[in-house]
Amino acid sequence: MTSVTENMVSQGGGARKSFIAQNPSVLWFLLALALFTLGVTVLSEATGSGVISTSFVKTLGKTLCLCLVAICMDVVWGYCGILSLGHMAFFGIGGYAIGQWLMYARTEIIVTQSLSAAAIPPTDQEVVDAIGTQIFGVVGSSEFPMIWAFSDSLFLQLLMVIAVPGLLALVFGWLAFRSRVTGVYLSILTQAMTLALSLYLFQNDSGLRGNNGLSGLQNIPGFEETSQATLSIVFFWAAALALGLGYVLFAWVTSGKMGSVVRGIRDDEARVRFLGYHVESFKLFVFTITAVVAGIAGALYYPQAGIINPAEIAPIASIYLAVWVAIGGRGRLYGAVIGAAFVSLLSSWFTGGSAPDINLGFYVVKWTDWWLVLLGFSFVAVTLFAPKGIGGLFDLIMIKRTPDRQGDYGPSEGAKRAEEGSVDVEDVK
Repeated sequence: MTSVTENMVSQGGGARKSFIAQNPSVLWFLLALALFTLGVTVLSEATGSGVISTSFVKTLGKTLCLCLVAICMDVVWGYCGILSLGHMAFFGIGGYAIGQWLMYARTEIIVTQSLSAAAIPPTDQEVVDAIGTQIFGVVGSSEFPMIWAFSDSLFLQLLMVIAVPGLLALVFGWLAFRSRVTGVYLSILTQAMTLALSLYLFQNDSGLRGNNGLSGLQNIPGFEETSQATLSIVFFWAAALALGLGYVLFAWVTSGKMGSVVRGIRDDEARVRFLGYHVESFKLFVFTITAVVAGIAGALYYPQAGIINPAEIAPIASIYLAVWVAIGGRGRLYGAVIGAAFVSLLSSWFTGGSAPDINLGFYVVKWTDWWLVLLGFSFVAVTLFAPKGIGGLFDLIMIKRTPDRQGDYGPSEGAKRAEEGSVDVEDVK
């Protein structure tokens, strides 16, 4: 905590470093992401090479979206110290928001084509009623709930992708942070919020088709003639662009004076408040902006997945998200990306039937059944033996460790420098 508060106090003095100088990983990450995106594009079925199948391109695109929401979780937990068990709820809300327009617009095209053959042209109300019957017939209804009021407008639904997660996070965060709820109690509150939301969505009268959720989202209205191979690579590009912009945004948030304050809140909230910073405002800003970006990630994820249901918002999803960040290495943006990508792709391999079963003679290990056990053991192992996660390995390789300077001030390699003579009061004690 000493180094963080010293950094906060000394921000105004000396030469101010540029954003890139403070965050050298940004350029490396963007370069790696660009090369990865280019490589997948060239090898995809959309370009004719067919080395990478369309289904795997979709898997990679979804993985990039999960990497983005993992960065959000890392900023909240790894940098600000808020263990949120509800960020996948914001992710799901973004998916539901864009899914409403996709279902409405797609159903409208089908209904219009079906009714165009009638002897008497249908009225606008008849078209709306037919759309309602198609969408909500599965839950025994035909009327549009109020929650679908803007579903016919792509622009308004895109606003909902940003506004609904942001507003929910703003209200929840304001109530929680102003009451100074911290630690495990705050985690329980975020989990309770997520559970309440998922249980509500499971009801048929929620207006979002209950347990059936929203389906057929991979069929993009207006692009009926476009192949899935092309659509998959377009969404892959969009996910890569969102991940790159999100990485730069949160690298900015966690650097400079703001980053020092945020990390200071994580290490010693009371001390940061004593220094005169309005802790609640910083926490609310971080919580809200990460919720908005998580909603955007969800809006890009579910058109590639093709379906969303309330199970996607269940608390267990947010717990998985925390596990990804812990395995990758919290407190490092690239660590969150590594953790999410590693676990997501490994999960697809184990649960998709690609991993061979192991016959022990007396028992056959089926990875589709044992994957979650393996994931749990991995989390425990990382917590006990590698608390810095996979990202910690990059720290050992990329970051030159400074010498442990002892003794009197002086020019020698092992001595403290004069400019390092600011001694903390606690150190004197």
